[in-house]
Amino acid sequence: MKRIMLVAGVAVALTLVAAVADAQVKKGKTRPATTKQLMGGIVQPHCAAIGEAVKQAPADDAAWEKVATHAAVLNEISYTLMDDGRCPDADWANASTILRTASDAVLVKALAKDHAGVAAEFAKLTESCGTCHKAHKK
Repeated sequence: MKRIMLVAGVAVALTLVAAVADAQVKKGKTRPATTKQLMGGIVQPHCAAIGEAVKQAPADDAAWEKVATHAAVLNEISYTLMDDGRCPDADWANASTILRTASDAVLVKALAKDHAGVAAEFAKLTESCGTCHKAHKK
């Protein structure tokens, strides 16, 4: 009987550890935003806005500034995605690094009003999405 209770206790403990580990991928340890919320509320809209600028060059200084802002926000979120226990593995860390580096390059190109440069760096930026989604998105 003691052995059954011990095995059951270990099974429950392992289940809880697995659930906590999984939760850290879907949500930080202390902050309330889920990964899905960060992606849908921050990453996707800013990425889509840069994608639109790639299709058609911004028309004026204000439009270029918006592209720069979108790139800067994506750069900041690359840090958040690594913070608060969100990073589960090397795939995630690599994707966040690609996002950080490429968004910084998009920002530089946007500030220079270099449409071809923004397009080239945006292609690199979207690699971060594929890298992480391949490993983590169900």
